[in-house]
Amino acid sequence: MIQVAIIGTGNIAHSHIHAWLLFPERAHIAAVVDIIPGKAQKFKEKYGLDCDVYLDHHDVLGREDISVMDVCTPPYVHAEISINGMKAGKNVICEKPMAPSLAECDEMIRVRDETGVKLSIIAQNRFRKPIRDLKALLDSGIAGPVRHATVNSLWWRGHCYYDLWWRGTWEKEGGGCTLNHAVHHIDMLGWMMGLPKRVTSVLANTAHDNAEVEDLSISILEYPGALASLTASVVDHGEEQTLVFQCEKAQLAAPFSTFASVSKPNGFPERDENLEKEISDYADSLPPVPYIGHDGQIENVLTAVENGTDVAITAEDGRRTIELITAIYKSGTLKTAVELPLLPDDPFYTVEGIMKSVPHFYEKTKSEIDLGGSDITVGSDYGAKK
Repeated sequence: MIQVAIIGTGNIAHSHIHAWLLFPERAHIAAVVDIIPGKAQKFKEKYGLDCDVYLDHHDVLGREDISVMDVCTPPYVHAEISINGMKAGKNVICEKPMAPSLAECDEMIRVRDETGVKLSIIAQNRFRKPIRDLKALLDSGIAGPVRHATVNSLWWRGHCYYDLWWRGTWEKEGGGCTLNHAVHHIDMLGWMMGLPKRVTSVLANTAHDNAEVEDLSISILEYPGALASLTASVVDHGEEQTLVFQCEKAQLAAPFSTFASVSKPNGFPERDENLEKEISDYADSLPPVPYIGHDGQIENVLTAVENGTDVAITAEDGRRTIELITAIYKSGTLKTAVELPLLPDDPFYTVEGIMKSVPHFYEKTKSEIDLGGSDITVGSDYGAKK
C-alpha cells in the first residue's frame, strides 16, 4: 500500500483526491498539508480521510511511511517543495506548471537524478482518448508532415478570479494565462511537434485590472517546414479549446475531425473522402484510455512506484513546456523574435531575471485568502465519447 501526502488543498487538490480514492487497495492518503490554518482539516473532513493534518510540508519529510508527495500548491513553491520531498526520498507528482523558471526546472531534474526517485509533472490531457488518438495519427504519418498548426487555449475567468492571494502576480503565480492555462495546450503541442526554433509573441491584459500578468497572449511559432499559431486567453466566452494540424494530405484535429483535399487540374481543391475514411477508421481502431485525465496520470505514477517503471510524463516534458512559455514571455516583453533553445546565461533563465524584465500591466488590488467553492473548470474533454 502506497502512502501519500497531498501538499496544498486548494481547488486543484480536489481533482487529485478524487483520483487517489479510485485506488483504495493500492494507495492511502496518510497526510494533507496546507499553510492556511483549518483548510487541510476541512479537506480531510470533506473526503472522510483517515490521515494526519499539517501546516508545513516539512512535517511530512521525516515520515518514513510516506513514499509519494503530491504537490498541489501555487507555482512559486513547486520547486522548493518538490526538491525537499525528493531529497527526503519521496517520489513526487507536481501540478502544472513545473516551476516558473528554467533554473528551477533544471534543479528539480538534477535532484531527481541524484536521488533516483520518480518525478512526474501533471499534464493530464495526455490521458484523454481524443488527444492520444491525435498524437497517434500524427505519428503514423497517415496525413503527412505538419505544415500549419493552430492551437487555441481559450478560457474565461471573471475579474474576481485574480483576487485570490497568489494569483495575478509574477512573484507567486509566475505568469498569467500563458503559464497557468495554456500550459496544457503547450504541453500537447510540444508532445506532438517538439519545440519550435523561433517564437514571436504579443502579451496583453485586456480585462483584469487587478492583475500584474497577461490575460491574453498570441504567438507565432516557427518550426522547420511549418508554422504554428498559439492563443492563450482567459477572456474568451465558451472556453473553446482546440488543436488543429494542417498536414500535407489532410487536416487532423482535437476534438476529432478530419478533412482531406486533393488538387483538381486547375489547382482548386477536391475532397478526398477515401483518405478521410482511412483516417477515421484508423482512429476508431485505437485502444481506449482506461483512466481519464488526472485519474490516468495518478494511476500511471502509482504503477511506476509499485513496479519501479518509468512515469509516462517526465520532468523533461514539464521543462520543455516551461522553455516555450519562457520564450513567449521573453518575446512579448522585449518585442522581438526569440530563438530556442534558451541557455543558462539567458536573463530569462531565472525567476530573478524574469521579475526584473516582465511588464506589470496593473497592480494587484485585493488579496483574498479564499474565494470559496471547489467548482472549477479544468478544460475541455476534446469531444470524448461519454
